[in-house]
Amino acid sequence: MAAIIGAIIFSIIILLSFLIICGLPLGELTMGGQYKIFPKKLRIVLAIQLMLQIFFVIIILQMGGFMSLWFSGKTTKIICIIMAIYLSLNTVMNFISKSKKEKCVMTPLSAISAICFWITAL
Repeated sequence: MAAIIGAIIFSIIILLSFLIICGLPLGELTMGGQYKIFPKKLRIVLAIQLMLQIFFVIIILQMGGFMSLWFSGKTTKIICIIMAIYLSLNTVMNFISKSKKEKCVMTPLSAISAICFWITAL
């Protein structure tokens, strides 16, 4: 169940990233709220990050047994743990952000995702 919840929450993050790439004024939800509308050069970086985010949704679903494994079970578990660590650190960074929107929206999404990745991995 944690894998499904984690995939859904992380998919919300993916949707927000996609909307930011499309130029919607949601940039305050990321990078400390430096940009209301992301500059085009940074949107390219965000698009690459978006591909990684999709990969991690697949990983959590595989670790949860909802998809067949692309890698060995051990490798999938290691990737899932690395993502859990990253999301845990990301939660802290979102919490100390200067952007109130990032604190209120991204911190809970990141925290729930981190918990789901930890539960699924362990």
